[in-house]
Amino acid sequence: MNTIVAETRLAEPRDSAALAAVHEAAWRGAYAGLIPHNSLSRMIGRRHQAWWARAIRGGAAILVVEFAGEAIGYATLGHNRAEAIKAEGEIYELYIRPEYQGLGFGGRLFKTARGLLADRRLTGLVVWALADNHQAVDFYARLGGADVAEGSEVFEGRNLGKIAFVWPR
Repeated sequence: MNTIVAETRLAEPRDSAALAAVHEAAWRGAYAGLIPHNSLSRMIGRRHQAWWARAIRGGAAILVVEFAGEAIGYATLGHNRAEAIKAEGEIYELYIRPEYQGLGFGGRLFKTARGLLADRRLTGLVVWALADNHQAVDFYARLGGADVAEGSEVFEGRNLGKIAFVWPR
């Protein structure tokens, strides 16, 4: 029987190039056709290797999931940014390279992120997902998130709905 070896850990400066590559692949996979092309390309372009290196050196909470020595996903997390939602912690982003989705890496990363927020004494958790990103919406619903709020983001004049999923303490 083969054992799949994956590691989830805090990002280090040496991860910045891999994080930029994961970000691009995951965002193109998740948002091509949802977010207008020009907006999506600009958003991806801002997250180059130097951006990730600065974020890591600046103390941003970034988790990396590695499989077979390669970074295949990441999560960014911290304090909840929406005052109206009664949760102290937030996972800002959780992405897995498309070719590794559906294999359990996302759930593992979510569990580690939730644990890190709890270790930092942030009770409750919120995650936002674009409503039309059915894969993300289904993922967070399967993990037990309660759909508690809706909002929207505007990209090139296109209004996209988003959903807040919350997990209590």
